[in-house]
Amino acid sequence: MKFRILFLLLAALFAATGAQAAPAAKAAPAAVTQGVHVPILLYHRFGPTVADGMTIKTSVFEEHLKYLKENGYTVIPLRKLVDYYLKKGPAPAPKSVVIVEDDAHKSVYSDMLPLAKKYNVPVTVFVYPSAISNAKYAMTWEQLKTLQKNGFDIQSHTFWHPNFKKDRKKMAPAEFEKSVQTQLKKSKARLEEKLGTKVDMLAWPFGIYDDYLLKRAAEAGYVATFTIEAHHAGPNDQVMKLPRYLLINADQGKSFARIVEGTAPKRNIVY
Repeated sequence: MKFRILFLLLAALFAATGAQAAPAAKAAPAAVTQGVHVPILLYHRFGPTVADGMTIKTSVFEEHLKYLKENGYTVIPLRKLVDYYLKKGPAPAPKSVVIVEDDAHKSVYSDMLPLAKKYNVPVTVFVYPSAISNAKYAMTWEQLKTLQKNGFDIQSHTFWHPNFKKDRKKMAPAEFEKSVQTQLKKSKARLEEKLGTKVDMLAWPFGIYDDYLLKRAAEAGYVATFTIEAHHAGPNDQVMKLPRYLLINADQGKSFARIVEGTAPKRNIVY
C-alpha cells in the first residue's frame, strides 16, 4: 500500500512538472530572431550624362543618398556586414544598406567622394591595381589614399579584371591555375603594400565564380567575396558569395525604392 501511495505521489509530481514546462516549449519559436536583410548597392562610374551602361548620373546618385536618408535607412560599412557573417559582430540593424563601387574609376574621386562626405556614408571600393596610376579612366594611388583618409575602404577586384570563364577555355589547366593565383594574390599584395591596408575581401570580375575559384580565394586569404546576384544579403547567404545589386541609371524613384526594399522584379543586366 505504501509503495502504491508513493507511486501515485511521484506520478502527480511528474505531471505537474510537465504541465509547467509545456508553456515554455511552446514559447520557444518566438525567441528566434529575424535574419539580416541588407541590400549591397553596387556602382561603377558617375558623370553629368550617361556615357555607357555602367554610368550613373551624379545627380541620380545624390537622389539615392537623399532617399536613403529621408526614409530612415542607415548606410553601414561593408565590414560590419561581413563581421556578422563571420560571427565577429552583431547583426546589422533593420533598414541597413551597404554601398560599394567596382573598378576605381576616376569619377569616384571627383563625383562620389564629395557626396559620400556630404551625406556621411561609408563606401568600399573594389580595385584592380594594374589600372591605378596607369589607365586614363582610373584613379591614382594618391587619390586612393585620399579616399582612405575620408573613410573609404579599399579592397580587391583581382589584379587586372580577367574573365575567368574565357580564360579557363583558352588556357591549359596549369596556365589557368597560375593566372588565378596571380590575380588573387598579386592584387592583395599590391594594395596592402601601396595603401598599408588590410585586404581580405574580393569582388569577382563580371560576377564570375565557381567552387574552384572560391577555394583559391580562401587559400589566398580572402574571408569574403562578392557576386552580382541581385538580392538582399540574408540569413541563407554564404560569406564567400554575398550578393550585390548592380545599379544602372534607370534605377530612379520607385525603381530604386523597390530595390532597397527587396521587392524589385528580376532583371538581366548585360555587364
